[in-house]
Amino acid sequence: MPLVVGLTGGIGSGKSAAADEFARLGAAVVDTDAIAHELTGPGGSAIADIGRVFGPEFISESALDRDRMRELVFREPAQRKRLEAILHPRIRTESQRRIEAAFAARGAPYVVLVVPLLVESAGYRERVGRVLVVDCPEELQVARVRQRSGLDEEAVRRIIATQIPREKRLAAADDVIDNSGTIAALQQQVRQLHEKYAGRAPD
Repeated sequence: MPLVVGLTGGIGSGKSAAADEFARLGAAVVDTDAIAHELTGPGGSAIADIGRVFGPEFISESALDRDRMRELVFREPAQRKRLEAILHPRIRTESQRRIEAAFAARGAPYVVLVVPLLVESAGYRERVGRVLVVDCPEELQVARVRQRSGLDEEAVRRIIATQIPREKRLAAADDVIDNSGTIAALQQQVRQLHEKYAGRAPD
């Protein structure tokens, strides 16, 4: 079977930078966050159900009002499950379609499936041949997210608290990228893994 690598990591760990480098080297990348944004963007296929379940006030210009929804799911964690019940089946179906299309095109030696909550999500482990975790210390996560998003420290730490602890994520990993250094260091680790995943280097 063609190799599917599940790429995951906490918020601010550097998943996107790693995925970009894998893509540059020739891997096919399927990003579940990007799919979620398509589903909840203007005219996305999840919009009607979100409006029905949560109310029209959560829809703005035919798209999900992300700020309002973020506030709701942090205030009422049970609401996150309702949103996930709408999105996760659609994300799973579309990501599988894209994986199969990538292998059918025979243009890439393997697929990188980017799933921020891969370890937390039921069923995803069975869909990937290897779990790759991008890791860095929590303080660095906080600093990176604050820099890119403008959120305050408390808000970032609340997001981190909703995710699986770093130690459990690392325990589930087959491979780890240490992203506590420079972008060049991350890219070097990606290149080494690319050689392995493409069958050009020993496991």
